Parts: sequence; structure tokens; C-alpha cells
Amino acid sequence: MKYILVTGGVISGIGKGVIASSVGTILKHCGLRVTSIKIDPYINIDAGTFSPYEHGEVFVLDDGGEVDLDLGNYERFLDVTLHRDNNITTGKIYQSVINKERRGDYLGKTVQVVPHITDAIQEWVETVAKQPVDGDQAEPEVCIIELGGTIGDIEGMPFVEAFRQFQFRVKRENICVVHVSLVPQPSSTGEHKTKPTQASVRELRGLGLSPDFIVCRSEKPIDTSVKNKISNFCHVAPEQVICLHDAQSIYEVPLMLEEQQVSHLLSDHLSLNLDTHRPKSFMKKWRHLSTKHEHLRTSVVIGLVGKYTQLEDAYASVIKALQHAALACNRKMELKCIEAEDLEEEAKESRAVKYFEAWQNVCKCNGIIVPGGFGQRGMEGKVAVCKWARINRTPMLGVCLGLQAAVIEFARHMLGWSDACSQEMEPEGTRPVVIEMPEHNPGQLGGTMRLGKRQTLFKTHNSKLYQLYGGVEFVEERHRHRFEVNPKYVNDFEAAGLKFVGQDVEGERMEMMELENHPFYVACQYHPEYLTRPLRPSPPYLGLLLAASGKLEQYLARGCRMSPSETPESSDEELPMPPHLLNTQTDKPSMSLRPSLSKELKNTVAQKTE
Repeated sequence: MKYILVTGGVISGIGKGVIASSVGTILKHCGLRVTSIKIDPYINIDAGTFSPYEHGEVFVLDDGGEVDLDLGNYERFLDVTLHRDNNITTGKIYQSVINKERRGDYLGKTVQVVPHITDAIQEWVETVAKQPVDGDQAEPEVCIIELGGTIGDIEGMPFVEAFRQFQFRVKRENICVVHVSLVPQPSSTGEHKTKPTQASVRELRGLGLSPDFIVCRSEKPIDTSVKNKISNFCHVAPEQVICLHDAQSIYEVPLMLEEQQVSHLLSDHLSLNLDTHRPKSFMKKWRHLSTKHEHLRTSVVIGLVGKYTQLEDAYASVIKALQHAALACNRKMELKCIEAEDLEEEAKESRAVKYFEAWQNVCKCNGIIVPGGFGQRGMEGKVAVCKWARINRTPMLGVCLGLQAAVIEFARHMLGWSDACSQEMEPEGTRPVVIEMPEHNPGQLGGTMRLGKRQTLFKTHNSKLYQLYGGVEFVEERHRHRFEVNPKYVNDFEAAGLKFVGQDVEGERMEMMELENHPFYVACQYHPEYLTRPLRPSPPYLGLLLAASGKLEQYLARGCRMSPSETPESSDEELPMPPHLLNTQTDKPSMSLRPSLSKELKNTVAQKTE
């Protein structure tokens, strides 16, 4: 087993997750089986009880694990299925050590950070690294480990010490340390400053870990002189200083890394024995994604109506799912994040400007997404936008709480039940069309929801979702909820035209909903965004984007196929490198990856390289 440890310096949120995912993507394209582990030094057992403003969204895995959103990046980039143990927290480690101490496993010895905590970390990593993640039950060959936070954080010290010991446990030639650091460029001087990186590397080395590669993050491309300076002061060869400036999309990051020969460098360092010759088709799909993202011109406007819109990471998977679907539709997505509270009637009196701005943005949207959430705040705004989409025949997708909002709205305005409510918002309500699940334990929050992959059966074939999913009899999607549609009122809803086209295996839980005689008014109790992939967009999200682009009916009529003019050519010709990914030091593409240019882009690239 080969291990790649990714650490961060200077600031948090520097992009370690995307870089770790991109390295894994490159190695997977080289034919290696790759897995990943994310380490979060916080004491929480998992991410399930976090506010989205703390760490962004809570990502849910097949086994019901509530984990950090970076594991979503790993799954999307590597196309693997991870487990809850692939996310390590300080809380999990201490809990396992304390449980052993209570059982007497340490034979009366004093339990300490060293060696007991550090040993537990190493054993956990070695065990999880061997678990198959790609469906063929084969043991992975490379494990990429991302250590959250920044070097020097007090809560991360046990993990740094564990990996200092780990490099001797697995032999130094089997582990590679990649340190990601910020290289700022103050506007007052206009030059890149290397001192923060030098200090960060010095601290990492002082803790016993010597970086083999330094990834320099910057807003603009870094000059060769700065790269050489970092090489001299940080004790690494110039080719081991990898420069990554801000890109237009994350699809470009693997290409930028491979442009700097990362796969060859890792192969040499870890003795991976990779073929030095790269075939013409190497990473072709990623180059196509990057080029396509850059050259899309026709826009589609999607409104995301939520309650955590001040932080985009709170809806990371939703946004990724929308982007994947937009790419499949050959559309450039313009996202409008609309605060649900600003759509409520109460806001018209207290903050009229925000109220009218919010509704003006809703009116500009070609499609609406109402994502999941918890709590009373913003609920009436979500109900209001569901009514607007229903009346104005605007394509809408509701997810989890979005389905519940659509059901409440329909009950109030189409069935005449003005007292329709959810038990979550009104526990003593007279007509709860959304109720708490019988098995939910209200006394404990962590891990008590309906979590993980569950099966949903289609009740009818007369359904847009049935067609979008490819005409299968059932689908398996991931859930995260405590409340559900009250089965007592299902017949009333369906008689009025709101059809529950999908139910759980027992036929008790309403999983999919569609409104008759509407272009696309769809909702689901599960979270389809968790299983989206760049090349396989989630079907409900794809349906929303197709409907918002005015292409859904033609797509369904063709048997869920795009028109030939919108389908990428099946030719084996290499796709061109996006012009802005050209080597910044030579102004020419690297010969190792320089593709044969398509006729449409030859002139564009030629202008850039002159």
C-alpha cells in the first residue's frame, strides 16, 4: 500500500480537498485503484450535528455516515463509494480508545496520547486503506489522506505525531507528504511572497514530517524565480514545487497538476512503476469537461431558495449536481441564491427592499430548486415559492424539505386545508400533512435520522422521473430526514393531481412526487445530489435543467438521449487543452500533454501561443 498525506499551511480552506481528489483522479486514470481518508481534528463524532455555517453541508454516504463535504469531492472525482470510517475525527479516535480502556484492553496501563492515541490513528488508517471502494472488492493500491486544518493547530498535533511515526511503520519509500501552502500577492507590492510558505514548511519539518512536494496556491500564476526561491528555502527540487493558480472550474485542477508531471513524479517517488508513455486518450474525459465548461455560451438561470445561502458550501452537493446537469445540457448555469426568509409576507413589512429583490430574482429564473433543511426559519418562504412555481408553470425540483414544502402548499391552496402544516414546525397542528417518523428518537440528535442508501420503487410508468431514471423498476438513493408525508392524506393528494410516483419498499413512505399537467414540478424525499457525477448527472437534476432549458420534452421523446448536434463526437481525436491552461512560463503547451487541436479551437490556441 502506498500512502499520500496531504497537509495544509498558512490558512484553512486552501483547497486541499480538491487537490487531493485531483491527485487521486490522475492516479486512477493511470490504472491504479485509489481510496481516500479525510481527517477532521474536531472532537465531534461526526459532522451530523453541525450547522451548515460551521463546515458547509453534511455529506451522507451509502452506509448512513454523516461526514465532511470533502468526501463528496472524493466520491465525485474518483467515482468510488466510501464508508463512514473513511472520515476520521478526534472524537471517533478518543471514543475507541476510551472504550478499550473501559474493557481493560490496556491491562491497567496509563492511557496517553502517545502511544495509545497515535497508535489508534495508525491502526485506523491501515485498516480503512484496505477496504474496497470501487465495487469490484479489490484492495486499493494507493490511499490519499487529507489532514484537515493547518499545520500548527493544537487539535491536529496528535495526528501529525501519528504520521511522524507512521512513516517508519510503513517505510519511508511507501509514503509521500504533499504540503499545500498559500503564496499571497499583496496589491501594494504586486509580487508573490514566499515567507508564509517557508514558515509553514519549517514548522512541519520541526514536527518530524518533511514534505516531498509543495503545492503553491495563488490567485495568479507564479513566476519561475518564485518557484526556485521556494525550492531553495524549503529543501525540495524545483520540479517538486507545484504551482496552482485560481482556475475557472475544478475540472481544470487535475489537468494543471498533470501538466506539471505529477503522475511521473509520484511514480518515481513511490515506485508505482507507471508507464512513462501517456496514450492519446489519457484523461480525455476531463479535458472534454474543462473545455466544454469554458466554451458554453447559452445560459440558464436557476434559483436556489434556501436558508443558508450566505455560504455556498452549505449547498455544495446541490450546486455540483446542478453544474453537472447543466454541462450535460450544454448550458452555462447562472445560480441565484435566494434567501427563503426574504420571500415571506412578514419580510414585506420589515425589510421591503429585500422582499421585492428576492421576488424579482425568482421571476428571472428559468428553474427553481428548493433544497433540504431543518427548522421553522424560512419555511413559509419555501412554501410561497412552491406556489409561485406551480401557478406560473416554472420548472421546480424539491429535495427533502422541498418536497414537504410542496405538499404543504398544495394542501393549503388546492385542497383548501388552510391549517395544513408539518409537525416539525407546528407539533400541535390540527392537520399535519408532514409527520415525524415513528422510529425517530427526539431525545438525541446525532445519527438518529433515516440515513443512507434506501430503495425506492416506482408505482407507475407514467412518470417523468421513471423515464429520466432509464425505465428501471426501482432506484437506490441516499436519505437524511426525520419527517415524512402523512400517508393518511395520500389519496386526497393524488385525487387532486399530485401523484406520489415512488414509494419505499414497504409502501409506507412517499419518496417521489410529481404534479400532473406541469412542465416539471417534481420533488423527492431523498437527496439525489449525493450520487451525482461529472459525467453522470443525477436524473432529477438533469430533468430540472432540461425543463429550464426547454429541452425536456424532446429529450424524453428521443428515449432520454440528447440530439446528435449536442452529443460530443465519439472520435478518438485528443481534445485540446483549454487555452488558459497553457504553461505560464513558456506560453506553449507542455509537449507531454500537447494534444492535436480540433479545427474549431486551432485559431484560438494559436492566438494565445503567438
